[in-house]
Amino acid sequence: MGVNLAPIVTRHPTTLASLRGRSVAVDGNLELYQFLSIMRMRDGRPLMDSHGRVTSHLNGLMFRTSRLLADFGIRPVFVFDGPPPDLKRAEIAKRREVREKAQREYEAAVAAGDLKTAWSKAVTSTRLTRGMVDDAKILLGYLGIPWVQAPSEGEAQAAFLARRGDVWAAASKDYDSLLFGAPRLVRFLAVGSSEFLPSQGRSRAVPPEVIDLEENLHGLGLTREQLVDVAVLVGTDFNQGVRGIGPKTAVKRVREWGSVDRAPTEIRIHLPAELAEIRDFFLHPPIAEAVDLSRRPLNPEAVRHFLCDERAFSLERVNRALAMLEGSRGRSARLEDFR
Repeated sequence: MGVNLAPIVTRHPTTLASLRGRSVAVDGNLELYQFLSIMRMRDGRPLMDSHGRVTSHLNGLMFRTSRLLADFGIRPVFVFDGPPPDLKRAEIAKRREVREKAQREYEAAVAAGDLKTAWSKAVTSTRLTRGMVDDAKILLGYLGIPWVQAPSEGEAQAAFLARRGDVWAAASKDYDSLLFGAPRLVRFLAVGSSEFLPSQGRSRAVPPEVIDLEENLHGLGLTREQLVDVAVLVGTDFNQGVRGIGPKTAVKRVREWGSVDRAPTEIRIHLPAELAEIRDFFLHPPIAEAVDLSRRPLNPEAVRHFLCDERAFSLERVNRALAMLEGSRGRSARLEDFR
């Protein structure tokens, strides 16, 4: 998912404590997807209530996100995807095929009693539904955490909020936020953040890291428009890359050409027919300008009813999280702390 810029970007490892008081626009769909991926039973099944409703994503929001607020004073604004652009149709179809294949392999592994393989295949087959997103929005509202519905890609909306100064940074595992113009990108923003490695069938702990767009553009000798061209050569959610060109080679070639428009014919014939549309989407994506980022009051009774009465969460555990949140609200309520 997203463009691979890892080999060419400068990343600064950080800590949650060093981000205290910061407000970040979180890629909500990806955050929920990660909760669904890692919060599972030994055989790969997601956490569920007595009615068979998946609760892994709600578990992550309640207990991990509450710690970001209570323990570190980090103030998330969740941004959710709207309808995907037509440019993404092929990528969505490819992801669906991968999930369906993984689901078949998961069922076979369970039948064979191979729980390790079952767990890894279950992660790959993870699917975030509209109902799960709707439930997450309800819980966020009860917790008083602002959320924004993007008209299209959530990362584009998060980047816009960061660029306008509404939040300090965009937060996502993917690098696309940089292409959308986020001045800062925070990756792995979570308590005990981990990254699942499908090829190894295991997760690894990863510290948060901050990436500064201007620092990287200066270091690479590129403009943001040229960085988008680099991404097109490497491959994005909207196009396949040019075979044999990785991130480092792409940077070298774009600096040499100035633009992929001036690439040799043998390269240009492999560029997507929708090149102009892809560039325009990264540089001028659909966004919502009028958004409400104000914090709402915490509603403990609604949280208890939603999680404990309706979804059989532990009342004791929910009360502990609520107590932490209630205690943290009085310590950092200034507007300047939120930004």
